[in-house]
Amino acid sequence: MANITAAEVNALRQITGAGMMDCKKALMEAEGDSEKAIEILRKKGQKVADNRADRDAAEGVIIAKVSDDKQFAAVVRMSCETDFVAKNENFINFVSSVASKAVEDKILDAEALKNAEINGLSVQNMILEQLAKIGEKIELADYKIISAARTFAYVHPGNRLATIMGLNMADVADIDTLGKEVNMQIAAMAPIALDKSGVDESIIQKEIEIGKEQARQEGKPEEMLEKIALGKLNKFYKERTLLAQDFVRDNKLSVDQYLRSANKNLTVTSFYRLSL
Repeated sequence: MANITAAEVNALRQITGAGMMDCKKALMEAEGDSEKAIEILRKKGQKVADNRADRDAAEGVIIAKVSDDKQFAAVVRMSCETDFVAKNENFINFVSSVASKAVEDKILDAEALKNAEINGLSVQNMILEQLAKIGEKIELADYKIISAARTFAYVHPGNRLATIMGLNMADVADIDTLGKEVNMQIAAMAPIALDKSGVDESIIQKEIEIGKEQARQEGKPEEMLEKIALGKLNKFYKERTLLAQDFVRDNKLSVDQYLRSANKNLTVTSFYRLSL
């Protein structure tokens, strides 16, 4: 059996962040080989993941970023079990590094992101290292991207909410301000779709039925219920779809009107809003 020194244990702990006893056991199992010990700790992390598969990872960190050319935006939601971990600077920096890699390589989906390498280590293995360090269920819970002529990202203080958004034009005066304001609108007003064409049919039918029942409860004639419900549906579109919403900075304008006041052809191509 290899003679494991305290210095070797401490060195492995500095590299991995795992506990002293875990590091010592891993080094003993690896007969002093630190690289093998790291792999053992990763495997332990995988075991932790398996054991904690049924745990509720309701906390986490959400980071959004844009690429250097500002034509690609990504938002990453990495979940964990406790608020204590979510507020840990090292964990936040880890999620930030994953988001940076996503926009740097313009990675298209979550699976590709897990396989992407940062300093020679895949993101999935980095997640396993986090598991070994923290002892909580850690997972890449969501990943969304946008490609557009100009993209924007916003992360709300606390890293519990972030948005990304794309505009169809880049060469517009004050484009940075325009994009920032609309992204803040998305964060604050939580639209469910870009416009009414993007609202799921099941939601539309539910709103119509609710509108009919409300009118019925108000004593409206049965033959008027459909018309009244459709009127309520239009109000729903105005409140819940981005381009139709009142612009928060000037409620005399809709978001669509605000953008077109800068350029008649300027509009949002798509957006995502992730929150805990």
